This record gives sequence, C-alpha cells and structure tokens, in this order.
Amino acid sequence: MSLILGLLLVQCVLGAYDSLWHHEFTQALPARRSARRELLLHGARELIYAVIFAALAWRELHGLWALALAVLLGLEVVITLADFLEEDRTRRLPRMERVLHTVLALNYGAWLALFAPVLYAWAVSPTQLVPADHGLASRLLTFAAAGVLLMGLRNLAAAARHYRPPGWVRSPLVAAVRPQPRRILITGATGFIGSTLVRKLLMRGDAVTALSRSREKALDRFGPQVRIVESLAEIAADERIDGIVNLAGAGILALPWFRARRRLLLASRLATTEAVVALCRRLAQPPAVLVSGSAIGFYGVRGDEECDEESPPQTRFQSDLCQQWEALAARALPLGTRVVWLRTGLVLGRSGGALPRLSLPVRLFAGATLGSGRQWMSWIHVADLVRLILFALDHPAVSGALNGTAPEPVRHADFQRALAAQLRRPVWMRVPAWVLRLGLGEMAELLADGQRVIPRKALALGFEFRYRTLGAALAALFPRRRLSLADAGTEVYYNGDCPVCNAEMSHYARLSREDGLPMKFVDSMRAPQAFAACGLRSEHLEGRLYLRDPSGQVVSGLEALIGVWQQLPRYRVLARIVSLPGVHAAAAVLYDLAIAPFLAWLARHRAAAGTRRELA
Repeated sequence: MSLILGLLLVQCVLGAYDSLWHHEFTQALPARRSARRELLLHGARELIYAVIFAALAWRELHGLWALALAVLLGLEVVITLADFLEEDRTRRLPRMERVLHTVLALNYGAWLALFAPVLYAWAVSPTQLVPADHGLASRLLTFAAAGVLLMGLRNLAAAARHYRPPGWVRSPLVAAVRPQPRRILITGATGFIGSTLVRKLLMRGDAVTALSRSREKALDRFGPQVRIVESLAEIAADERIDGIVNLAGAGILALPWFRARRRLLLASRLATTEAVVALCRRLAQPPAVLVSGSAIGFYGVRGDEECDEESPPQTRFQSDLCQQWEALAARALPLGTRVVWLRTGLVLGRSGGALPRLSLPVRLFAGATLGSGRQWMSWIHVADLVRLILFALDHPAVSGALNGTAPEPVRHADFQRALAAQLRRPVWMRVPAWVLRLGLGEMAELLADGQRVIPRKALALGFEFRYRTLGAALAALFPRRRLSLADAGTEVYYNGDCPVCNAEMSHYARLSREDGLPMKFVDSMRAPQAFAACGLRSEHLEGRLYLRDPSGQVVSGLEALIGVWQQLPRYRVLARIVSLPGVHAAAAVLYDLAIAPFLAWLARHRAAAGTRRELA
C-alpha cells in the first residue's frame, strides 16, 4: 500500500505544479472566458481527487464503498480525456505542459494498475469503512485533499463567472455619437480608474482605444464600443490620436517593496510610458495632450507640511518612482504635445482602489487606527478624479504637475471615524506604526506617514470638485438608503415573447399605474434598436431585463429588477433584502446562470411554436 499511496502523492505534486504554473501563472486560465469549459472540467476533476485523497488517507473502502470509488475513478478518466480534447480545441499547449500531461497519464496508469487488485479485494468484502493510518502519507493526503478542494471550487467559480453574460452586456456602456469624435488612447483601461474613464469618454461621444495586456479581458468589459490593442505597434503612424491617458502600472499598495517588487513597480510604469512616448514620435501628427499618471508619493514624507504642485520631491523610493515616471512622460514635450502629470492621492470608489480594503475591517467590526492617527490622508472621489482627467484633456491651460486630490485632506483617525460612522460601526483598535513598518517595510510610509496635499492648480484653473469634503464623498459611496435607479421617465425593457416576463411586467405596470408612478414598460422584442448605442442586439435583449433612467444610465439583470422593486411600495422590502451583500451576489449569479437563460429559452420555444402554428 505504501507504493500505491506514494504514486498517488506523486500524482498530486505533478498535478499541483501543472495547475499552478501552467494553468494559473503561464496561461492565466481563470481570467479567460474562452477557457470556461476547460475550467469546468478542471474543477470537476479536482473535486473527484479531493474525495479520493480524503477517502484513502484514513480508510479502506470495502463493498459498495469500493464500487463507488471505482465509479469515481472511471469518471476521472472520462473527464481527463474530455479535458485533453478541450485543450487541443481551444489553445496551443506549451511543449512542457504536453510533456507533463504525458508523465501524469503514465503515472496515473501505473497507479491504477497497482491499485486495481486492492480495489477488487475491497469490493468483494462486506460493505464497511475500515480505519487505516498510513502515517505521514495519511497526513499528506489530507493536506492534498484540502488544497485540491479549494482549487476545484476556485476553478468552478471562475467557470461560472465566464458562463455569465459578458461584462458589457451586464453593465452596458452608453456611447453618444458625435460627427467628429475625439480619439483618445488609454493605457490601463481595464483598471479601476481606467474603466470609469472609458465610460465617461464614451458617454460624451469620444472614440476610445484601449491598450490592454489581455484583449479577451478588455473585450469582455468593453465589448464592441472600444477598440482594443495589445501593443501600441498595432496603431499605424498615419492614425489620428488626439489625446492619451497613461494609467498603466502595478498596484503600489499591495506587496511589500522588496527588490523584486520595486522592479515590477518601476517596469510596469516606465516601460508603458516609454512605449507611449515612442508612439507619439512615430505618429505623423503627435497627440495634442498626454495625461500621464503619477502620485502624491512624489512629495515623499512631509509631516504636517502642506504640499502643492510647486513642492519639491525627496530622496526615497516612492518619490524616485514618481520622478522617473514623470521624466519619461516629459520626453513628449519637444514633440509639441502638452503633458500633464496627474499626481493622484487615495482614490475612493466602491469598485476598486484602496477603499474596499479599508472598509472591510470596519464592516467586520474590526475598525482600527493605524499608527498615531495624526498622519494626513489626501483623498479624492473617483468621479472627481475622472472629471479632472477630462478637464486636463479639454483645457489647453492645464499642463505640468496637477494634484489629483480633494481640497480638504484629513488626518487618518478622522478618516477612520468618518468611515465607521457612515457604516455604523465602531473603531476600537489601534495598530502601532512599528508593527506596520515591521510587516510592510518602507511601504508602511503610505499608511503610517502620508502627505498633506492641496490641489492648488486645479482650484486656480476653475475646476469645481463635487466632493470637497470626506463626509460628502462617503455619503455618496455608502448611502444609508440605497439610491433608487427608477424615477420619473424610467423605461423598463423586457422580453415580451416570454410568458413569465410578460405576466410579471404587466403586474408591475399595473401597480405603478395604481401608485401614480411614471414608469414605462416596453417590450424589447418590438424595439430591437432601443439600445443600439450600447452595442446591444436582439439576442442580448431577449435574455435580460434592462432599465434606463432619465439621465441615460442603463443597468440590467438583477440590478434592473431591484430598480423596479424600489419604486413599488409592496416590493421595497424585497428590494432591500436582495440588495444585502451576500444575498445580492448569490441572486445575481442565479439570475445570470439559471433564471435568465431559462426564460430566454422559454420565449424562443413559444415563438417557434407560434411560427409552426402559422405555417400549419
């Protein structure tokens, strides 16, 4: 039995290497929609392995238990063969991965050959689970079972995410049409700030080109509304680019700044900026403006000193990083391109940046003050930052350094108290600065020191901040009562060919009339061009509910349904329940993967039956 368990552990080690190196790091399968079937097969196989490892670690499976194990082993072989076929169909496997798959198949075959007689002996024995302790092998198999179970669940979750409609279908991008749109190139377009900026540019009629390392990820997010390039070499020299927004760069507040991490932080910013400047030189007509990212880390650690765009830098890593970043962007100046260095502070938004990480401990009743609490936090609401970028693109008077922070920075302790008050949670712990420095090294400067930065140039040029105070920003980001999407002039689009949808929307329409609510319910199958500006076609409209508010904002699926419920007095409690974080996530997946596809099939089936009756 020792040899059998040894070969099984070898299979586990080789499989773990294949999953982590090839599937995760080299191929990045969980992020690829085209790999969803492969991820589904991987997840199913890993769950089978988890059961096998856990079962053999501490038990001998006799009788019917042995037969059940034999069925699982047979199912694993079928799934593996299907996986090989799927991999050959969807991607070109690297040579090393093919070699590893061959070794895995040979090792598994040897294991089956040795284990088959044992399994047969178990199968002809009376049905029971016999305790068995194989020492270290049992413990290693238990650890392997836990690891492969987590990997399997992760792959199944990734597959389920990719079986949902693309992001641009779930969250449509509204694109206005202008006779002569400005052409804007964005690097880092799929990031937190970049995604918001893309939406705003499209809404005002600009044509957007997005540079992304993953064309598939960018297409999933932006769909046909945005041109996607994986390299700036794809842009021809005679093309017109009116402006560039350079936001690419690895997250600064992530892993500690060890030597390898510093190299990544520098390379991710400098390489892209250098490529952007090279593009500016190559274009027959250089862009009029380049808004290039930077950060208030440029100013270093200044204590209570107030910094504006004229304040000098310091000699420390975060300052050196920003100086090199800005110096590279400045090489576009001799080409006649206006260059703006956008020195951003802490960007507050619900969908990304630092705020989700800062708010999570507070939500979990573990709110803490970091360091002394007297360090300054220079923040800005993401909506104001995007407006500031548009301001820099549009106004020729804006050049050079531009601080992307709100006019009223706050001390860290005040920030935590305001966040906790908005979330109705306490802040009762304190993490000493020495603990941060011990665990994070120099990166602790971002949390324990900070900067007091004023956007003097933006204010002097007449830019108006919508969120000047932290209280206003947090109230907008974490409203005490969920803001309603439905209002006067709201239009709800549904699939009228679906009998369930028809009955439900007719019910809501009757309630809205009784309550005097000016909501309009439209059969989207009779209005196939209703969302042409979002790139949506009939096949998209038939499978989802869409809601458009008077401002032109469009939401779909569960969000649209909640928007309807919020306006109907009898359904407001249901809207609140479904809006709860955990419930909302589960309900959204259920809607996308089960309810909406079933109703769309029902509508098609009903329409086909009607056609057959007409022909008869």
